[in-house]
Amino acid sequence: MAVDEAILWARIKNIVPDTLRVYTWLPSAVSIGFFQSLNLEVDLEECKRSGFDVVRRITGGGAVYHESGGELTYSLIVGEESLKTVKHFDDIQSSYAVICQGLLEGFSKLGISAQFKPINDIIVNGKKISGNAQTRRNGVILQHGTILLNTDIPTMFKVLKVSKEKISDKAIKAVEARVTTIFKEGKDGINLVDVKKSLHDGFSEALNVQFDDASLTNIESNKAVEYRERFSSPNWINQR
Repeated sequence: MAVDEAILWARIKNIVPDTLRVYTWLPSAVSIGFFQSLNLEVDLEECKRSGFDVVRRITGGGAVYHESGGELTYSLIVGEESLKTVKHFDDIQSSYAVICQGLLEGFSKLGISAQFKPINDIIVNGKKISGNAQTRRNGVILQHGTILLNTDIPTMFKVLKVSKEKISDKAIKAVEARVTTIFKEGKDGINLVDVKKSLHDGFSEALNVQFDDASLTNIESNKAVEYRERFSSPNWINQR
């Protein structure tokens, strides 16, 4: 999360161009939206027992379980005006649709026919496969989202606070019926490298850009170290 914000800061300063980042989580973690209450959303004792991190995002949205090896996250940091040259939009809702076209193009390369579902979800055959969230600063958009590779619903229920009734086998099966994954829906033999490449190519086509593979600049890395201190702070994580 610190790296995402560091790239956002650098893009606002015009130090770096529009940037696509794709990453996984180690260890597994729970991220909560900026406006959420930590104690209402997350079972902190279960996270501690499981060795999972907990972090508060700068974007809105709900609590997300990021399973190590079972989930992939992307972030796109892009100037609003440069995004409008791809396709004009008038509000946040329509900007989600423009950016999520990159996901749809990427999924299609994996043999997956997906659709954008407002406000900010991607679905396959009526089942959720990706959720997304945004924040905006000084004319720059940061949108990041989760892409389900595998889904361990029972573990998700353990770390996110839900009522005891919802942890029943019947409830778990009901949730499993509403979500799906890349590995379940895509071509046989798909691996993480394939998914990353599909996102690279999908966003490249949807946004009509050519990406240059690159590491963080020294300025971004230093800024991420600075932000990491805040993201790791109990005051930040527990602020609501």
